[in-house]
Amino acid sequence: MSFKITVQSSHHEFTAAPGASVLDVAMDAGIVLPYSCRNGACSTCKGKVVLGSYEAGPNPAQILSPEELAEGYTLFCQAKPTSDLVIEAREVRMASDIQIRKMPARVMGLEKLTDDVTVIRLQMPPAEPFRYYAGQYIEFILKDGRRRSYSMANPPSDNNLVELHVRHMPGGVFTDHVFGAGPTQMKLREIVRVEGPLGSFFLRDDSDKPVVFLASGTGFAPLKAIIERMMEQGVARKAVLYWGGRRPRDLYMDETVKEWTARWPALSYVPVVSDATPQDGWTGRTGFVHAAVLEDFADLSGHQVYACGAPIVVESARKDFVHLRGLPEEEFFADAFTSEADVQR
Repeated sequence: MSFKITVQSSHHEFTAAPGASVLDVAMDAGIVLPYSCRNGACSTCKGKVVLGSYEAGPNPAQILSPEELAEGYTLFCQAKPTSDLVIEAREVRMASDIQIRKMPARVMGLEKLTDDVTVIRLQMPPAEPFRYYAGQYIEFILKDGRRRSYSMANPPSDNNLVELHVRHMPGGVFTDHVFGAGPTQMKLREIVRVEGPLGSFFLRDDSDKPVVFLASGTGFAPLKAIIERMMEQGVARKAVLYWGGRRPRDLYMDETVKEWTARWPALSYVPVVSDATPQDGWTGRTGFVHAAVLEDFADLSGHQVYACGAPIVVESARKDFVHLRGLPEEEFFADAFTSEADVQR
């Protein structure tokens, strides 16, 4: 038995076996719906079920408002059809050469930027170009089958090298391997298994609206890729990057961003620190990074926003920018960085 799912706006149809999520079967059918974490910790894959029944899973009530749930909204990465469905969702158009695949990769660089942030450089298989949109991510497939997701921090290149920014999460299976010592530590030329590219987070270049980039911590990584791609292509759109961290050292490529603004007049930069100490000597903006945007913009109705970081930062920004500053909801694009704690909350 299978269930037919129809996307209302495009009339695209695909089928789902019992127990499969709407998002997964759509991707299998080559239909890309917006998504980020794929585990119910953010609302990027939010959509509406117009007709039909489904199992919502445990997470939607934690992420969506009671009003949204009452109107039929759910998280498509969690929703499993129990009948034929008609859904309301935005489809994401992807280039035909963006193909998700599993592959081996070799660790070619390990650069520790701070006590808890390391840059990993991976060599993807050289036999064929690794095509992706700046802003997308890959997943490491661990030996026990578990996965860990990291955004690519550089735009596509001819040499198939990929840069990742990894923050140490003590006790984390993967990051303890990256930051550990001795025989268990990740080593140069180590072979890892990855899948990608994944995600629907990338610059919509069919718009000329000014852009607000919002990052917390290593959420800077995919925005770095997008901004570097814009600079390569000479994009003239006005853009501002708000980058937040607890301490100044969390803005681990602060000087790089300042160099960008000197080379690319369309870009401005607002670093924000929430928990500076007197020893830091911080004289810049303080508080929560999304609050700094609210302070600077009375109206976001003519902008696009690209936000990346912890789920609480992304969801707070989505809610406040839409409801308090008039940002059209369809102009908010996000990639939520989720940890095991976010998934299990």
